[in-house]
Amino acid sequence: MARYTREHKAETRQRILETAGRRIKQDGIDGAGISAVMADAGLTNGAFYAHFASKEDLVAAVVGDQLAAQAASIAELPKGREGLRGFIDWYLSTEHCADMANGCPSAALLEEVARQGPKVSEAYQCGVSVIVNEVADRLTEDWSFDPELAQTRALGLMTSLIASVQLARALTDDSATGRALAAGIENAHALLETAHTAQN
Repeated sequence: MARYTREHKAETRQRILETAGRRIKQDGIDGAGISAVMADAGLTNGAFYAHFASKEDLVAAVVGDQLAAQAASIAELPKGREGLRGFIDWYLSTEHCADMANGCPSAALLEEVARQGPKVSEAYQCGVSVIVNEVADRLTEDWSFDPELAQTRALGLMTSLIASVQLARALTDDSATGRALAAGIENAHALLETAHTAQN
């Protein structure tokens, strides 16, 4: 019975994290109240404190969970540059741009994360480091980059991708959004090719 209880609690916590992730990315950290998050998860407000000490605790856990999921999806990409090219095209697609709730946590929450407490900031720093490492690994595999250079290029690529989506989402005209995404794709691919040329 005790084992079932631990498993059930872990499953419930993960359900809260997943539903909270969508809600927080869609409505923002300040806009996503505990009541809305728990309703999304099909739970009462009273159940919240069985899993999290505070909203900050929840947000830190959500940030860590979202970034870990993103890192895992990058880890499943084909090795080398082709995997990165595919990732760029998906990341800067109109579908990803329009689906904030199910998209990249950095593009949705970066500005708010910078205003949160140390627990959230530490969760973000740890999570994004894993993502940068995954991207850097593909540069190292395909182009035999020096590890330090691979890290720099990977960070530059992620910065470009995140900023492009944030800009595209801020534009209200569909054609302007499309141009921003297209420019982002061109720039991101050019960054990869420039990195490849510089390495050789």
